[in-house]
Amino acid sequence: MRRLRTFQLREGTSFRASEGLRSESGSSLIEMALVLPVLFLLLIGVVDFGRAYYLSIEVSQAAHTAALYGSQNPNDITGMQNAAVADAPDVPSFTTSSVTATSGCECSDGSSPVASCTTNPSCGGLMTVDYVQVNTSVSYSAIFPYPGIPSPLTLSGSARMRAGQ
Repeated sequence: MRRLRTFQLREGTSFRASEGLRSESGSSLIEMALVLPVLFLLLIGVVDFGRAYYLSIEVSQAAHTAALYGSQNPNDITGMQNAAVADAPDVPSFTTSSVTATSGCECSDGSSPVASCTTNPSCGGLMTVDYVQVNTSVSYSAIFPYPGIPSPLTLSGSARMRAGQ
């Protein structure tokens, strides 16, 4: 028969060495089962945030590209819309109806804008300049619904440039 060593902790208490050595073979599996769902939710959140951020950049850049086109062709509203859509081919459901483009004139300090230059703005001693403005928007739905964050979420971009004379 095997003898177990007995340790004295304090006066009157003792334990055997085999009592503290229990099998830990399943503890790693239990720990992984507890941590894995939390890590999975964190991963989904990171992917969702990354997708939304990427689409936001794409939509803003599409507005900038359309305004850049419009600065050379201020009366071509359809061309500005097409330039925006062509710049964001990876954005789902982004069509010309997602783009609004306008042109007009304003004072050189940016005050008194007049859409379509139907009348000249009263600028005092300042010059009158032409401008184009492009607004883009797209609806984004997250993979997983998050409390406190509306779904779908509207991502938008805007750009305004002076047009060449």
